[in-house]
Amino acid sequence: MLPACRRVAGPRALALARYASTSTKEKSRVLVIGAGSGGLTVANQIYNRFKAAGKPLNAGDVVVLDAADYHYYQPGWTLVGAGLGPKTNFRRPLASLFPPHITHIAENVKSFYPESSSVTTTSGRTISYDSLVVAAGLKTNWDGIAGLPQALADPSSGVSSIYSYDTCDKVWHDVDALRSGNAIFTQPAGVIKCAGAPQKIMWMAWDRYRKSGRGDNIKIDFMTGMPSMFSVKKYSDVLNVLRIERGVGAEFQHNLISIDTANRKATFKKSDGSTVDRDFTLLHVAPPMGPHDFIKESPIADPAGWVEIDKATLRHIKPEFGNIFALGDCSSLPTSKTVAAITSQAPVLTENLFSVMDTGEVSNAKYDGYTSCPLLTGYGELMLAEFKYELVPKESFANYLGDQTKRRRLFYHFKKDLFPWAYWNRMVVGKWFGPSGPFRPKFV
Repeated sequence: MLPACRRVAGPRALALARYASTSTKEKSRVLVIGAGSGGLTVANQIYNRFKAAGKPLNAGDVVVLDAADYHYYQPGWTLVGAGLGPKTNFRRPLASLFPPHITHIAENVKSFYPESSSVTTTSGRTISYDSLVVAAGLKTNWDGIAGLPQALADPSSGVSSIYSYDTCDKVWHDVDALRSGNAIFTQPAGVIKCAGAPQKIMWMAWDRYRKSGRGDNIKIDFMTGMPSMFSVKKYSDVLNVLRIERGVGAEFQHNLISIDTANRKATFKKSDGSTVDRDFTLLHVAPPMGPHDFIKESPIADPAGWVEIDKATLRHIKPEFGNIFALGDCSSLPTSKTVAAITSQAPVLTENLFSVMDTGEVSNAKYDGYTSCPLLTGYGELMLAEFKYELVPKESFANYLGDQTKRRRLFYHFKKDLFPWAYWNRMVVGKWFGPSGPFRPKFV
């Protein structure tokens, strides 16, 4: 596959050469599926954990499978949609993010064979493993809303979405160009990446219109398939008060099902099964999402299609699949699917995987469901929602700054400046550990 690597010296070349053979079965010690936020973070943390224990892995022992050309900092797409930076700031060539000692194979998984500790790739290669980490993300179902793909491709449709690199800049174009009319922001029922994002861009648009003198000419509505503004009651109550104060309309349990671009109509399905049409001038869409088919159809999935893992250890719940772990969006963890969640999941997974490979048993490391949603509510202000399992707030700064339902400029700069820097310079290289920042937590 990669004959050129045989002519280049160094650990990366030797590792790649190992996986460029013509043999039908190749072997890794730790195989990571997916090179998104979770995959890159945990691949580096695992390598570093073995090294710190005085049991360093060899170059090529950690292998990552992902055919993508680019890696994206997806939380940055909201910033792009708000006019706070070009989308190119939030993309890197994927190959450039791998250190020499971690092997990247630019292919995707087709099938899992946990009974033989192996996977096959889309090209037909078989790769076996001692341990498997699944960090494959989730699937964005653009076709789940009739007319959405066509509307996004039409520059004059007024329809946009921050949920892809290709469309996030159209959001800012449409928001900034609107002078009057109806602006509708939607959120689907069910699981999506960062469930606060659909209203983050709404608040930024509201503030843009207010500051540019257009607020009285534009009616903003939040149409959501969910029953409230946010899943955690503490934050939801405050956001709903803010919505009322700002004159933003809302319809709950209204799920977008189709878009008629020619007539500028959006159709929503209500909880009783009936439908209602709404006229729009601008329509921002958060599409429905779900598990990837190649995971859903595999023996490692739960009935809903997510990788079925213990919510504390991140190890597969089936004893016979005890060498399989997962994190992030593809997992069955009952918490929000955010980058912040991954920062806390990765150290726990790393510690337990290391312990299983070293002793055969998991460690004392337990994940408590921590996640965070930096809720932009306007330019220069942000509400930092942090919580754990059972939707219980777990705020990092409350003891120093007070209740985190208060919107702060400091938190805004966390989202706009600190978090992107920490992501590229610390997290994806395995040196960022959630609320503990650059310090790897100790589990006792």
